[in-house]
Amino acid sequence: MQSATTLAEPRPTVADFHRVNRGGGLFSESVSQWLGAVFALVAQRLGLRPTALTITNLVLGLATSVTVVALADRVAAGDVPAWVVGLVALVGWQVAYALDCADGQLARVTGQGSAAGARVDVLCDVAAQIALVAALAATAVAQQPATPTWLVAVFAGTWMVNLVTSVMQAGPNAASMVTSTSLPVRLVKLVRDYGAVIFVAALVLAFAPALTLWVIVAFTVVNGGFLLASIAFSARASLR
Repeated sequence: MQSATTLAEPRPTVADFHRVNRGGGLFSESVSQWLGAVFALVAQRLGLRPTALTITNLVLGLATSVTVVALADRVAAGDVPAWVVGLVALVGWQVAYALDCADGQLARVTGQGSAAGARVDVLCDVAAQIALVAALAATAVAQQPATPTWLVAVFAGTWMVNLVTSVMQAGPNAASMVTSTSLPVRLVKLVRDYGAVIFVAALVLAFAPALTLWVIVAFTVVNGGFLLASIAFSARASLR
């Protein structure tokens, strides 16, 4: 006779959520994905759906970037301490990104993933990163009014290379130019690790906002170079 008493299924832990993360780089895996796992656990306990985390990520990311834009001129004039804006950016962008990590973890562990949810996630990522680019560009121009317009335009255009290639990596035809997972290689890849990038950007806003122009130059070179390398890599593969 089968017992009427059944054991309840064990509730997922933070480690269970982190185990299904999709990476993102050394910094993201070590910091952002773990924080995301905590958020996913809390959301699961509260009965929230993954899209609720996605929308919260968008709202927080936009609010943070809008704050940076709104205060850019006042920081440049010395009316607002740079460290205040830097702290807002550090906390706001990092928490927003952790929520972006959490929505996917929650969906995979609880089986709530859907094509519509995935589309919302990507669209919210695009919106949040447009706002981030605007925040960095506004700071650079406020600090250095002679910043070339074409540089801001190229920076904005090449910034999306990281997001586009990340989305492409999730498809059936994904391929990597650098397959090594050694520590030196992973350290070099930090220049394209979103968690590390927004961490460094926030530190620059806090302690050396005048250097934001050079942050823009650096990431324009990195993302533009990666775009050209990716085109060459894919073209070579297609001609084999």
